[in-house]
Amino acid sequence: MLNERMLACGKKSSVIREIFEYGKKRKNEIGWDKVFDFSLGNPSVPCPQCVSDELTRLIRELPPEILHGYTSAPGDINVRQSIADYINRTHGVKESADNIFLTVGAAASLTITLNALVNEGDNVIVFAPFFPEYRVFAEKAGAELRVVECTRGDFQPDLDKLERAIDKKTKAVIINSPNNPTGVIISDKTVKRLCQVLKDKSSQLGTEIFLISDEPYRELVYTESKPIFITSCYANSIVCYSFSKSLSLPGERIGYILVGSECRDVRDVYYAICGSARCLGYVCAPALFQYLIPSVLGKTSDIEVYRKNKDILYSALTEYGYECASPDGAFYLFVKALEDDAISFCERAKKYELLLVPSNDFGIDGYVRISYCVSREQILASLDSFKKLYEEYKK
Repeated sequence: MLNERMLACGKKSSVIREIFEYGKKRKNEIGWDKVFDFSLGNPSVPCPQCVSDELTRLIRELPPEILHGYTSAPGDINVRQSIADYINRTHGVKESADNIFLTVGAAASLTITLNALVNEGDNVIVFAPFFPEYRVFAEKAGAELRVVECTRGDFQPDLDKLERAIDKKTKAVIINSPNNPTGVIISDKTVKRLCQVLKDKSSQLGTEIFLISDEPYRELVYTESKPIFITSCYANSIVCYSFSKSLSLPGERIGYILVGSECRDVRDVYYAICGSARCLGYVCAPALFQYLIPSVLGKTSDIEVYRKNKDILYSALTEYGYECASPDGAFYLFVKALEDDAISFCERAKKYELLLVPSNDFGIDGYVRISYCVSREQILASLDSFKKLYEEYKK
């Protein structure tokens, strides 16, 4: 007998992937330049030259038994030390290489972390809108996913609702800043208040509540205000990071977990991370891309390309009459649908070959996500379709 949960999960792909696959089929039917696919967060900007240069050097200089061999299960200690040094230098914290576990991207980081923390019947809280796979990861770990909606408009976490959602079974809260799908950065003031809420509720309930910061977009920021580094303001914090978006390396799948040094029983938490990775088969991230990390810490692809894409699209859509969240980072625009039913709106948008992602799977109704990490040509060519779609509804 098959695992029914896994069968159901495999039969139904994410709505984002379904739209992406529809887009490929449609492009083959009418031409790739005639379909405006804004579904997938797949970076279009090339990786920085330093990535190619370092990979070339590593392939030429490292012996095969090192280049293609196993590292330690948590990752090469020198690589982990370079990450710790960079974090401490950049964010003014005191983190240890011994609390870092290298992973196959942020998805593996989150999956490992949730399976390390959660016992059957616990709950994990997320703020809507949220990345849909959080539900898959949390439920696989045995948790109930509890959704707390952000305030509409600025899309900051609603901390009054958070307080009411927390109970004795709350094991973790996940934040994502800059956020997928809104592009909004959680303000320092809100993060600090959120941390105080968790401290107060932990004390009141006699439990430990972890704060998990999902950070694949940390470097993709367009404002002077950067996301606060979570271990600096909350003890029981865990960072799940990926180099996929900042370096345009989504196919290489490399990232890490950092257990904050102030975390209670930090070594046991880290050992639980190691045990979870072992049970899930996630030990020893790809060696070549581990060795790449020290030379590219703090580097990004040309984010000015994304900034310009964002400015063009945001300016045009708001001029036409669309209501959009103002993005601070990442490469997503969150737009209010022109009817209450976002799925229906996205179906109508297909008439103009616009492929948009409805907000339902992100935990709220009435919005669409537009991923603008596409070519400038696609954005400019799509504007007339967005205008016609708006005018159809206006009529």
